[in-house]
Amino acid sequence: MKSIFFSILASAALFMASSGCDTPPKEIPVTVRRLENELFAAKNPDEIAGLLKKNPYLRAYFGLDKSIPDSLIVNQLYANITNPDLQKFNKDLQTQFGDLAPIKTQLQQAFGEIQANFPDFKAPQIVTTVTGFMGSDLYVSDSVIVIGLDYFGGPKAKYRPQLFDYQLRRYQQEYIVPAVLFFISEKYNKVPDNDQTLLADMMWYGKGFEFVKHVAPETPDSLIIGYSQEQLEDVYASQEDIWAYFLDRKLLYQTRDAEKDRFISERPATPEISQYCPGGIGRWVGWRIINRYLTENPSTKLSDLMANTNVRQLLEQSKYKGQKEEE
Repeated sequence: MKSIFFSILASAALFMASSGCDTPPKEIPVTVRRLENELFAAKNPDEIAGLLKKNPYLRAYFGLDKSIPDSLIVNQLYANITNPDLQKFNKDLQTQFGDLAPIKTQLQQAFGEIQANFPDFKAPQIVTTVTGFMGSDLYVSDSVIVIGLDYFGGPKAKYRPQLFDYQLRRYQQEYIVPAVLFFISEKYNKVPDNDQTLLADMMWYGKGFEFVKHVAPETPDSLIIGYSQEQLEDVYASQEDIWAYFLDRKLLYQTRDAEKDRFISERPATPEISQYCPGGIGRWVGWRIINRYLTENPSTKLSDLMANTNVRQLLEQSKYKGQKEEE
């Protein structure tokens, strides 16, 4: 059987060649602020409160509404950072992540690609922290990216976030950059007005995944979409049947949220198709459609793809019928 990644890699090469750049984009220098060091150095709650005031983005990271006083989180955060178990966990994470060189290298390369395609892009500040799972795994805005390292310790970490097993696979260091880039893609990923169809949702995810692949082309597809390699091989081999299921049940233009969620939301599986079919299969099909569109339209620029809101046109011009790529 041919490689699962043949079609994506082939069209990615055409897509990159069409960007109009004869020289590679300049890398954008990335520095990382290790906020966890400042947190764990705090000697009292007042110093924690001072950090919150000096770094207002932390309120968003912690999910605090504007009406909620800082004091509600300051005391708990101070209790956490003075807990010997969390202090030991933080030291383990510092050893595991080191100076974050792989993450910095990947981001500075990807940021250069993004800026080459979207000149208005300005690299956000990168901040890491460890809070004992009090904040988010990731917080991404135009100006700052906060990475909760405690979420990404991986399967050998002493503490792990309270998530299902199929979700925990993605909470490892190598998934951080693809997830960050997907969040960044949302700024450029235009959506059609008043189109609430499953197809529109599928294409939105497909364009987002392709954005990540374009700006970080060496990233394995499994890290972008969150499927294991075995799952990718299975869905690729079964895509004719998967596509037939969507067509037979007229799902593409379904607008009922409950029905769309079966195929677009995160689930351990999509039993409606098969117990072996992974959840969020509509996202993967959307990516395949976008991938086929780029194969059929190799001169498409990334900025044009992300701005295209005509999902029916994208589908039609992709000529996607559940087929694999030819050898």
